[in-house]
Amino acid sequence: MSDILIVDDERDIRELISDILEDEGYATRLAGNSDDAMGAINTQAPALMILDIWLKDSRMDGIDILKAVKRDNPDVPVVIISGHGNIEIAVAAIKQGAYDFIEKPFNIDQLLVVIRRAMETSRLRRENQSLRRQDVGQSDMIGASASFRNLVSQLDKVTKSNGRVMLTGPAGSGKEVAARYIHANSNRADAPFVTVNCAGVEPDRMEEVLFGRETADRGVEPGLLEQAHGGVIYFDEVADMPVGTQSKILRVLVDQQFQRVGGNDKVRVDLRVISSTNRDLEQAIAAQTFRQELYHRLNVVPIPVPSLEERREDIPVLADHFIEDFNSAQGLPKRALSEDAAALLQTMIWPGNVRQLKNMVERVLILGDGAGPIEARELPGSDEPEGEEGRVVLSGALATLPLREAREAFEREYLLTQINRFGGNISRTANFVGMERSALHRKLKSLGVVTSSKAGARVAHLDEPEAEAG
Repeated sequence: MSDILIVDDERDIRELISDILEDEGYATRLAGNSDDAMGAINTQAPALMILDIWLKDSRMDGIDILKAVKRDNPDVPVVIISGHGNIEIAVAAIKQGAYDFIEKPFNIDQLLVVIRRAMETSRLRRENQSLRRQDVGQSDMIGASASFRNLVSQLDKVTKSNGRVMLTGPAGSGKEVAARYIHANSNRADAPFVTVNCAGVEPDRMEEVLFGRETADRGVEPGLLEQAHGGVIYFDEVADMPVGTQSKILRVLVDQQFQRVGGNDKVRVDLRVISSTNRDLEQAIAAQTFRQELYHRLNVVPIPVPSLEERREDIPVLADHFIEDFNSAQGLPKRALSEDAAALLQTMIWPGNVRQLKNMVERVLILGDGAGPIEARELPGSDEPEGEEGRVVLSGALATLPLREAREAFEREYLLTQINRFGGNISRTANFVGMERSALHRKLKSLGVVTSSKAGARVAHLDEPEAEAG
């Protein structure tokens, strides 16, 4: 959007306007009929249009072209010119979304003033929309673990393309942050990023929400697809999209156009599609709750997003990031994380993943009793019953085992937790637990603990012996 499209059936007029605008530093394109005009717009939307109302030997007149432009490219300002101008035509043009109306023969200085004002208004509107989008969500990727670095490496490979991406991973793992990272680093970064919460929209309203609607009393109400034009549409938890809507979205992906609910006109959109799910879509296909054709259209580039337990090394860094955020956004205390608190966070179970960690940090900052470092005792789940000081209360399962078996069970779980806390790094684990590395290797072997690669990281787990041949 860097040039001005001049549409007039009189060659002398359009060339005169073009020469004047080029002298003023503007780039221009020219069209003498509606077909050439629509072709130029569909090739690349201009920064502004100067449009004659009356076009001889054309399928569409200026009002028809104006309607099409405001439908498909609502941010493009249109200045109407006509030698047959009257109040009725001017009112009709303004009603259809024209920026201004100038009657021929026009004053060049007046035309230039209108053009400058229209361009400035359009620029301010785009900047305002961009600022609003920046406030909607974060695209910061925080971490340093091997699985995190592997994720970012995959995301970086798809940022500059328009390929459809499917992000998979458990709830709360940061799939939307990953989607926003793709958008923020793409050539669509200045265009909209629109989220469709597939699980949060009532099935009977989904089509109106996506496609918009047209009614006699309220006119045109754009849907989310139209709002995302030129940018990214993000289908969050796409498995929850109603089956009936799935077939219509499939058609949009093929044709890049749709009809609003209650409307007759085709609305053209230029979209990049990113989807996410925490469910197995192949199982959903087998259960006939998800269309196989849509799955193949969306799953062009599958990228798994690791759970928090697969990136325990990142937990202290993420916690520090959330503390900074809450301090900046809410004025909550900016407290450091003590070593004991960081270690405890790294050993906890996180079914809610990064979202759960963020919520826990916020709770601690709100309910905390000081401005000093966050201590382990302040963390939820750290106040389990204790006996006399220095004693640990055994769980019921351990208390029922003989000493040797209880010791092995404790050592196995303790070492599994510590190895995963240090991202599968045996040397760091040995240093923390106070064992020689060779002794730790022998202990792990005796306990049946092994490490293997998963999502680019080393993960400790119990060795599963192969089934004996029958």
